[in-house]
Amino acid sequence: MTAVALPATRRLDPRTLERVLTVIAVVVVAALYLAFRGQWTLPYSRTAPVFDAFAGIRDWIDGNRGLPIFVVVDAVRTAVDQLVELFITVVHSLGWPGVVSVAAALGYLAGGIRLAALMLVGFVFLGALGLWNEALDTLALTLAAVLLSLLVGVPLGILSARSDRLQRVISPILDAMQIMPTFAYLLPMVLLFRIGGASAAIATLIYAMPATIRITSLGIRGVPPASVEAAESLGATRWQILRKVELPLASRVLGLAVNQTIMLALGMVVITVLIDAPGLGQPILRGLQQVNVGLAFDAGVAIVVLAVLLDRLTERFSARLDARRHLDARELRRHRVMTTAAAVVAVVGIAIGGFLPDGQDFPDAISVSFRAPINDATLWVKANLYVFTDAVKGGFTDLFLNPFEGILKSSPWWLIVAVVFLIALRVGGLRSAVTAAVCLLLVAGLSLWENGMATLASVLVATAVALLIGLLFGILSARSDAIATLIRPGLDFAQTMPSFVYLIPAIALFGPSRFTGIVAAVIYAVPPVIRLVDAGIRSVPATIVEAATAAGSTERQLLWKVQLPVARPALLLAANQGIVMVLAMVVVAGLVGGGALGFDVVSGFSQRSDFGKGLAAGIAIVLLGIMLDRITQGAGRRQTEATEVEAVAATDGPRAAVAATTPAHG
Repeated sequence: MTAVALPATRRLDPRTLERVLTVIAVVVVAALYLAFRGQWTLPYSRTAPVFDAFAGIRDWIDGNRGLPIFVVVDAVRTAVDQLVELFITVVHSLGWPGVVSVAAALGYLAGGIRLAALMLVGFVFLGALGLWNEALDTLALTLAAVLLSLLVGVPLGILSARSDRLQRVISPILDAMQIMPTFAYLLPMVLLFRIGGASAAIATLIYAMPATIRITSLGIRGVPPASVEAAESLGATRWQILRKVELPLASRVLGLAVNQTIMLALGMVVITVLIDAPGLGQPILRGLQQVNVGLAFDAGVAIVVLAVLLDRLTERFSARLDARRHLDARELRRHRVMTTAAAVVAVVGIAIGGFLPDGQDFPDAISVSFRAPINDATLWVKANLYVFTDAVKGGFTDLFLNPFEGILKSSPWWLIVAVVFLIALRVGGLRSAVTAAVCLLLVAGLSLWENGMATLASVLVATAVALLIGLLFGILSARSDAIATLIRPGLDFAQTMPSFVYLIPAIALFGPSRFTGIVAAVIYAVPPVIRLVDAGIRSVPATIVEAATAAGSTERQLLWKVQLPVARPALLLAANQGIVMVLAMVVVAGLVGGGALGFDVVSGFSQRSDFGKGLAAGIAIVLLGIMLDRITQGAGRRQTEATEVEAVAATDGPRAAVAATTPAHG
């Protein structure tokens, strides 16, 4: 009997199998959606029990302020409030000539005559805008918050640099603090510390401190081990090593920590106007509420000017703090002369401010304002471009936002959770999948599923637009030094502005709406995306590019088959940062008709009866942020095509790496 040979079963390769399973999963999800659309949804209710529970927590805290823990909280609040008041009093007591002269003197010490002139002109411009007192309040609140951030953050950063265990413990906490949108800090601050300068300073401390800790730890860890070993061999104690070796050698990085802390704090103190903080946020909020774009624009310009001045000043000071730079005798003498001259200028200015009868108020004779022309331009846009802007707003909303939001709202809640779980499992692994699913379930438990889906839809749509724009301009910037040089000042300027300012041009063009929030979010998120895409493509090893070119790859093939795959980690980081920034901005857009969770938070600020709902919405925003962050970070940890390409390049040479991603040519 003759055996008949059966044909061997052809097995699918892993990549093909993965694609088949993905298609099957998409078909199954679509079928489940069509079968159960409109069922098992979780509609929004203003009277959900969880809202009353959160309001009850507030009432319980208000009624038990005499408990020891709240006595401590009130003591902290009083101390911080006194610190803020001290800074405000000191800054205002200098008088406008004193503030201008001190700013110019600091600029001269940090960067010479050019920076001194910039500081002088900048502070005079703040006064000329008619926002002198508000600008000084913002400056004082920022400095107080930065001082607190440094007092807490620098020691924690040093401890983190010396202990890997501590770093592992605090890293997830710092991640959560940096993921949380700025709005999410405010209601808990009101719950514990009430409204006012103390709550604003503490919220700003929480927002800015992670950067202080991370950069300080990075600086201490970056000290050459040989320097530390040499000090140890001479019998130096740990304190002496820190004070005499590590801190001096890390001084420039610590200067960068101060710079970044100031910039983050300045962006946050503007938003704390919602909890009655003083400063430039007040006119911006009034302008947004009254749709007075000119008023908000003047305050926005003042914030940007103040941000640029502080950024340039601290950046130049950090450059001078390099302990490895040796100054000869001539340079030391020159430095002493500059310091003396700067001190004299500052003292003279302060004295003049004290002698002038109205030295604390900036003179009205020097005045400039963009309010009237900006309001006229806004009215012109509404009168002449309304058809165009309304068509853009309506078309985008009808084509993209409404359908996507409708799908999320009409899907069964368990289907959304399952889809998110599978996506997170695919790109980030089991831990990311469980975290993402738990976050969504908690949003449902907060009785904010419908509003959460609306916010999620806005975030994902805005992120997609921001990534498309950022990818386009990032590629152009990476492939052309001329374009990079051209757009760099704009990116620097855009990343200096606090998030509140981005609402102004959006509301001027499109008025209060959900689309306005998306436009502001896209403008806010695009600059870092462009920078990360540019950096990722430029970091592709030259050997791989040369090998691909030698193999006959076209410019298009070089980009899509080599540069983008190798730069994939940077692209994933760009997606992560884009999502986090868009989420923060979409929530802020609740002030201009953004709706959903952002409006719930704003309503919690403005109406006592909605406090519980606002607090629940703030928690839901944080949960959505954690979910999206875990998914994108998990994708970055996975083995990617870029890792495979680099591994092949390291073992078999660049030509083999190119062969792995470039199709053969005839």
